[in-house]
Amino acid sequence: MKTMQLELRPALFWDVNVEEVDLKKHRASVIERITTRGRMDEFRAMVKFYGQETVKNTLLNARHLDKRTLSYCSLIFDVPITEFRCYKLAQLNPEHWNY
Repeated sequence: MKTMQLELRPALFWDVNVEEVDLKKHRASVIERITTRGRMDEFRAMVKFYGQETVKNTLLNARHLDKRTLSYCSLIFDVPITEFRCYKLAQLNPEHWNY
């Protein structure tokens, strides 16, 4: 049986050694980093590797997603923005000048 591997682009993980990233242990970090800074093909490969439900649940519980990523994830996974943890946290801590 062939095992699937997720290719990590070193530019996305500039702060760590890519060979030392454990895809199961660091799942949340990998999913958040690829979602916020990765390319569309990397996002698709990540969803195929981890499964849609795992990616969705991880992103629902993420502490921070920028507004564009949050809107994209809401649309892709058909979940209201208000269900995301990062949205709830942002509502509790409003920015002084929110442009």
